[in-house]
This record gives sequence, C-alpha cells and structure tokens, in this order.
Amino acid sequence: MSVVSLQPVERIWLNAYLPGVPSDIEAEIDRYPSLREVFLEHVDKYRQRVAYVSIGTEMGYDLWEKRVFAFAAWLQSKGVKKGDRVALMMPNCLQYPICLFGTLLVGAVVVNVNPLYTAHELRHLLKDSGAETVVIFENFAHTLEQAMPGSQLKNIVVAAIGDLLGTFKGAALNFALRHVQKQVPKFNLPGAIRFPAMMKLASVLEHRPVELKQDDIAFLQYTGGTTGDAKGAMLTHRNILANLMQAKAWVGDQLDENQQETNVTLLPLYHVLSLTVNCLMFMCLGGRNILIANPRDVKRVQMILRKEKFSGIVGVNTLFNGLLENEEFRGRDFSDLKLAIAGGMATHTSVARRWKEVTGVPIIEGYGLAECSPVVSISPIDIARMREGDFTGTIGVPLPSTWVRFVREDGQLAELGEEGELQVRGPQVMKGYWQRPEETAKVLDRHGWLSTGDVGVMNEQGFIRLVDRKKDMILVSGFNVYPNEIEDVVALHPGVAEVAAIGVEDDVTGEKVKIFVVRKDPALTQDQLLAHCREYLTGYKVPRYVEFRTQELPKTTVGKVLRRALR
Repeated sequence: MSVVSLQPVERIWLNAYLPGVPSDIEAEIDRYPSLREVFLEHVDKYRQRVAYVSIGTEMGYDLWEKRVFAFAAWLQSKGVKKGDRVALMMPNCLQYPICLFGTLLVGAVVVNVNPLYTAHELRHLLKDSGAETVVIFENFAHTLEQAMPGSQLKNIVVAAIGDLLGTFKGAALNFALRHVQKQVPKFNLPGAIRFPAMMKLASVLEHRPVELKQDDIAFLQYTGGTTGDAKGAMLTHRNILANLMQAKAWVGDQLDENQQETNVTLLPLYHVLSLTVNCLMFMCLGGRNILIANPRDVKRVQMILRKEKFSGIVGVNTLFNGLLENEEFRGRDFSDLKLAIAGGMATHTSVARRWKEVTGVPIIEGYGLAECSPVVSISPIDIARMREGDFTGTIGVPLPSTWVRFVREDGQLAELGEEGELQVRGPQVMKGYWQRPEETAKVLDRHGWLSTGDVGVMNEQGFIRLVDRKKDMILVSGFNVYPNEIEDVVALHPGVAEVAAIGVEDDVTGEKVKIFVVRKDPALTQDQLLAHCREYLTGYKVPRYVEFRTQELPKTTVGKVLRRALR
C-alpha cells in the first residue's frame, strides 16, 4: 500500500448529518460484550412479536429464541466449540436466523455460503475455512456431495423449505419441490441428519454458556480473491456491533418502537448487507421480516406480498428493476412504505426515477463491502420528509465513527474534489483475511486504513461519488466477480491458449462478464467453452459474451494481459 500522510482528515461530512445523529458511536458499541447480548436483549424486549415470515408461516421472537438455544445445544453435543467454523448454505428461510444465532451463542464462527456455488467453489471454501459443520438446503446437497473430498466436515444437517412450515403445509411443499418440480437432485451424504430430526434431539439438550469477547471472530465473509480463490474476511463481534450501532444511530428514534415495522428481505441473509440491515438492525427495532427465498421469481414475490403492507425494503438495482416490471407490483398500495435502501451495485438513475414514480419513496443508496461489515456510507435518512426527497446518485456520507480519505496514484492525499482511491478507517473494518497475512497487508495498513480499490471523489458537503474501480473486479447484480477466477477456469480447458475477462455494461445487471479467447484448438466452440464454465462457476460468473481472437492478447512488457486495452 502506498505511504501517505497520516494527518487526520477533517470530517466535513458531519455537517450533513441530521440533528440527533452522533459523530461517534464507540460508547454504544461498548455496551455489548458480543452479539449474543444484543440478541438476548431484543428477543426479550419483543418476545410477543412476530420476527420472521416464510411462505405465510410466522415465527415469533419467543419461538426463535427457543430454537436458537436448541440448535446451540445440539452443536455443543456434537463437540462444536468456541472458534470452530460452521458453514450455512441456505437461501432466505426460517432455519437461517436460527442457525446463525445458535452458532454465535456457542462462540463458533459463521461461514456464510452462497447456495448457488458449484462444487469447485464450495470445495475451496470448505477447505479454506476448515469448517467441520454445515447446514445445507437439500436443493444443493448434491453439490456438497461432490465437494466433500478434502474437507474436514464431521456434522451435516440437511434442511428443506417446508421443515418449519407446519406438518401438512410443510410436507406438501417439500413433496411438490422434490417430486413435482424436481428441484431436489439426488444426493448421498452418509451420516447427515435432517433438520427436524436434529431439532427433536436438540429439544432435550441444554446449552452451556460460553464466554464471548468483542474481538472474537463472528463471521468469515468470503469475497472473491484477486488470485482467483475467494478469501474470508474476518469480521469480529465488535465489527458487526459497530456497523449495527452505526445503522441504528443513522435512523435514530425516527421509527416508533411501539409500532412494528414490516420489512421485505429480498437480498439473501448470507449477503453481508442483508445480514446487517435486515437480520440484525430490524431485530433491534423489533421488526417483522418477510423472507423471500427466490427474489428473481417476481410473480411469486408478488403473490407472497399480495396481502402484505411493508414499511421497508432493501435490495439491489436488478431486484428493484424486476419488481417494477411486474404490473401487479406497480399497482399495489405503497402508503406504508417508509424506506427503500439500495446497495451492492450502482443504482441506475432510470430505475431510481421509476421507483419514485411508482412508490412515492426515493431509493436511498449506500456503499459498503464485506471487509467493512459492510456499510461505509449512506445518504441521510429523514423518514418524515422521505417522500419529498429524490435519488441523489451519490453513495452519501460516511457513517458515525468512520473516516475516509482519497489517495492519488502517486500515493499522496487527494484534495477535496479531486479523484483518488477511497480508503476507510473505522470500527467496522475487518480484522483481516482468514489465514492470508500477505493478502491482508495489501489492503490494510498498520494504522487501520483499508484500501477499497474504488476510485471516488468528495464534494464540499462531504457527499461521495464513485467514478471508477481501481481493481478489475466485475460487479454483476451486486455480486463481486473477479477476472482472475474466470480466467483460471477458462484456461483449464485444453482448447484454450489465452484468455482475458472483463466487465461490459448491462442495463439490467450493471455489468456482465465477457471473455476474449485465443484458441489452441481451432475447433473449439462457444457452446463447448460455456458448458465448461458452467461446471466450475456460479451462474452469475459464467461469461455472457465470448470473443475469439486469432492474434495474441495485448500484454505489458512483463507479459501480463492488458485488460484495459480490451475494454
């Protein structure tokens, strides 16, 4: 990392804070030794309320707590101890928040896994994290079967969407998914236990309290690596507590805690933005979360929401755009809607404009990354005057206790209004990458400044606008895609001599992956190459465009492919 002046940056953005929003929140963080205390305080406070809704079935805070303790007790009965890693590979469902807090209560580390991972991707993550326990949806169990070799897994729990939806309703839904819709491929996982059977065993077990500290690791949040392999950002209890308290301070007392807010959880809870905002922040507000397992199925989403009124929704550009394309959704009653938050990728102005026209509420855009638990900045939120506001096109201003600066190519601090790489310092910044000290040192200096790889500029009011990415990362529907990972997979094909991957603009997903290929085998076709990619890569990482070149790809003097020359 470049050496820059360590003089504190004047926090000019504090002038943009709404009245009542503090400049710092360290004292609030220190109120809680860990996330366990946050959980226990709020489930007790809101015990009589509904916490989650999945396909019309409700789970109250009281029942949620009981199930969390049961799962924690089962983990301990299987020898899971403080510091062990527990992988959760599920979409939005009632099992996720149960397993999430059950894991945290025993002092273990939650390893969030995208359920759409291929066996190749899952194998790396299991091996890298050293997870010995996994809870996985049966729809993806066949992937785990393929990924098992080389892993350290000892405990496997297989969950199904209908497990907690009631005897008749749950059984009917599971039957339909397995035998009618054929969404559950056959799998063989010897020694695995079904979620209901596990919970039955757990019901007679007793959880033993474990001492937790703020510096203990709570999550390994995997993010794409520049070398091709994903690396786990170590997020401590303090990191997550900080971002939670920052988010709470940002909203302040604008929401009446005596009136329950309903939130639509479109983003998967394994996504760090959804984890912090939907799962944790709304828990602290005593909120009711409607879990959407597949947000891309807009017709089903609308069917789930047809009798619902909601006050909050968090998503990404693609999800908001998909909802707006649905006539029924556009025609629904949005009178209760107070807050629409977007993150993960840039929100298109056209989508933001349509959203405001349809709902009456502007999209509030923020910025974050896994390494920052995740939120760094967000536009001020004035709920009473929300419908008077408009989409700003900026990523807002830094949160309380957050410092940012912009660094030029020459390593010096950029002036106000001058472009530079965005660097962040604050209590939400990760501890480092799991077992990757060299990778950590590339992005995190000894003073706690994290280099984001994003190029931005700050105006005189302290609002930040992103202008470019220093790194070659491709952003597809809010998910990071790293060119090296794509290139490594494509290069495995024996018919490929050279390959380079870039992102190209797309109106729906923000960007799509395009690859440039020099063939070793002249007979190699696009279809053959894409079939190969689908074997190793999650769907959103698979290239959408293939361009074959007859001449070698442009390179630097040391032989590195010049991706920018291909854009």
